[in-house]
Amino acid sequence: MTVSSKEEAANLGLGIDTGGTYTDAAILDMTTGAVLSKAKSLTTRGDLTVGISNAISALDKSLYNRISLLAVSSTLATNSVVEGKGCRVGLIVIGHDAVPNIPVDEIARIKGGHNLEGARRAELDLEGAREFVESVKNKVDAFAVSGYLSVRNPEHEIAVRDMVKELTSCPVVCGHELSSALGFHERTITAVLNARLIPIIADLIASIRKVQDKFNIKAPLMIVKGDGSLMGESVAKDRPVETILSGPAASIIGAKALTRLDDAIIVDVGGTTTDIGILRNGRPRLDGEGATLGGWRTRVRAVDVFTSGIGGDSRVVVASGKIHLSSLRVIPLCIASSTFPTLRPKLESLLGAKGRWVPSYMDIDTIPQVTEFFTFCKDVNGFDLTDDQRKVLELIRCEPRSLYELAEMMKVHPLSLNLKKMEALGVIQRIGLTPTDMLHAEGSYSEYDAEASRIGVKVQAEILGMPVPEFIQAVKTAAIEKITFEVLKKLVFEEVGEAKLDEVAMSLMNNMVRGTGRRDFACHLALNKPIIGIGAPVGAYLPSVANIFGTSLVLPEHSEIGNAAGAISGNVMETLELLIRPKKGLAEMENPPCTLYWMQEKKDFEHMDDAVQYARTEGGRLVKEKALASGADTVEVLIDTYRREAKLGGGWGGNILLELIITVTGVGKPRLFYEG
Repeated sequence: MTVSSKEEAANLGLGIDTGGTYTDAAILDMTTGAVLSKAKSLTTRGDLTVGISNAISALDKSLYNRISLLAVSSTLATNSVVEGKGCRVGLIVIGHDAVPNIPVDEIARIKGGHNLEGARRAELDLEGAREFVESVKNKVDAFAVSGYLSVRNPEHEIAVRDMVKELTSCPVVCGHELSSALGFHERTITAVLNARLIPIIADLIASIRKVQDKFNIKAPLMIVKGDGSLMGESVAKDRPVETILSGPAASIIGAKALTRLDDAIIVDVGGTTTDIGILRNGRPRLDGEGATLGGWRTRVRAVDVFTSGIGGDSRVVVASGKIHLSSLRVIPLCIASSTFPTLRPKLESLLGAKGRWVPSYMDIDTIPQVTEFFTFCKDVNGFDLTDDQRKVLELIRCEPRSLYELAEMMKVHPLSLNLKKMEALGVIQRIGLTPTDMLHAEGSYSEYDAEASRIGVKVQAEILGMPVPEFIQAVKTAAIEKITFEVLKKLVFEEVGEAKLDEVAMSLMNNMVRGTGRRDFACHLALNKPIIGIGAPVGAYLPSVANIFGTSLVLPEHSEIGNAAGAISGNVMETLELLIRPKKGLAEMENPPCTLYWMQEKKDFEHMDDAVQYARTEGGRLVKEKALASGADTVEVLIDTYRREAKLGGGWGGNILLELIITVTGVGKPRLFYEG
C-alpha cells in the first residue's frame, strides 16, 4: 500500500536534547512512539548548534523530508541563570522594595501597588517611571516590571508596560504575565530572569533555524518547558524563563514514553549530573512553589527534580591512599585522547610514576592529579589575566598539558599556579580520569579511545598499589553508592520536606546504602516503585542501585537517548488560575457578590454564579488562544475547581466559603508540518 506524502510526513518527529556533555537526537514515529533513528554527539558549549548539527548529521538522512515536527530541550536557560549570563535589564518595582542583590543593571522604585482585595494602596507614579525609562533606555536591553500584589490587580503593571513600549523598542516583561501566585519577590525574580534570557533564547532559536535550513528540515520548532510540555518558538522568545529545567523535564517525559509506565522513580545518569524525578499517575511531579535555580526561587512551573553532581564525567581523585569522587566535571581521558593525539604518549610516560605530595589542607577539588591535563576552551571578555595565566594559555592552546608539565616549562612550583578561576569561567577545561574511563578500561563501553583509559587507570592503580580490576570496581562502587544515596535523599525530602540531615539520619542512611550493618542492627531499603534508568551508562550502575532498594529496574531499549525521545513526546499545555472571593461579610449568602482576580483584570460580580461562568468562559478562551499560539493543533480545555472553606464549630451550620480557585488548562498535540 502506498502512503501519501501527507500521511507519511505526519508521522515523524525529531527530538533533540542538549545536555551538559552530550547532545542527543532521535527520530520517532509519532503515532507508535517507535524510535527510527538515533545519534549522540558531544555538546559544544561555546556554540550549541555545532553539537546539534553533528547529532542530526549522524541520523538516517532518508527520513529528513518526512520530519513534521522538531522539538528541543536545552540546558541553555538553566546554565545562563546559574552562570549569571543574559542581557542588561532595567527593573521597575511598584509599591515595594526589590529583593537585595537582584540581578539587574538599573532599578527604580515608584509609588503604586495594591492590597489583597485588589484596591489601590497608592496612586501610580507613572511620571517617575517615565523619567527612569528615558534615563536608562540606552543602557539596558530589556525591562521588567513588578507591582506589589499585581496578581490581585494588574492595572499598574499594564500601565507601565504600555508606557515603556511607547518610549522604547526594548522588550518589556510584567510579573503578572508569568505567574498568578502570590510572592512579590519570587514574581519579581521570575520577570527579571525572563527579561535577561530573551536574547539568549532568541539566538538559540535563530541558530537552530540555521541548522534546519542546512539539512532542509521544514518543520515547526517547539521548545520543551520546565514542566515537560511544549511551546512554539514565538512564545519561547517571549517567555524563555519557562525553559528552565527543560532537560530534566524531557528526561521524565521520555521515561514515560519509552516504558509506558505511569508510576516510577526516574534516574537520569548523564555525563555532568544525575537527575532524579518522580512520575506519578503518568505525570511528572512539579515543584509546587516554583523552580529554584542559582539560589533564586522563581514562580516557574517546573518538574521537581533533584540534581546531584555525579555523572559519567565526574572527577576521580586519588589522595591520601584513597579513591574519591568529586562533583567537578572533567573531560574523560578516552574522549580527550580521541581529539588530541599527543595525550596518549603523555599518559604512557607516567607509567611507574609515584604519587606527588600535596598539602593535607587541600580539598578534593583542588588536589592535582598526575593523570590530569588542561586544554584551552574559549576566551572570556572582561577577565584580566595575570602574567602566569597568560603564559599558561599560550602553552595549552596547541596541546593539553598537565599542571606539572606547565610548572616545569614556566620554572615555577606546580602549586603556585592557580588555575581555578580560569577553570570556573570556562577559559580552560580539565581532562582527567572519570567513571566513563572505568567503563572503557574494563571493556563494557568503548565509544572512544579505550587504551587511554586503560593507561590512566593503570597509572593511578599503581600509585595506590591496587590491581587494576580492584581499582575499577572501587570507582564503580563509589558511583553506585553515591547515586543510591542521592535517590534516597530525594525520597526522604519528598516525605518530610527538605531539611539538613543530622548525624543520626546520615548514619542510618549510610547503613542502608552500604549494607554494612552495625553490631546490633542492620537497615534495609524497600522502594515501592520501579526505577527507570535513562542515559548511556545506566546499565553499569543502576542494576546495583535497584538491588540495594529491593525493587525492579526498567532499562528501556533506547534509554541512552531518553531525553531526545521525551522532547518530541510532550503535549502543548497552557495553564491559568483564576481566584474568586466573596465580598467581606457576605460569604454566608447562597450566591454572594464577589470579586474575580486573574492576569487580565480585577472584576466585581453581583452573583458568584456569574463570576464562575465568566471565569470558565474567559479562562477557557484565553488558554485555548495561548495553546494555539504555542503551536497546538486542536485544544482540549480542562477545568478544575477547588473550594477553600472555613470550618465552623458544632451548632453553627455548614462551612463558610473563603475562596474558589479555578484552574483552566488547555492541552493539545503539536501542530505538524504537511508538505503542500
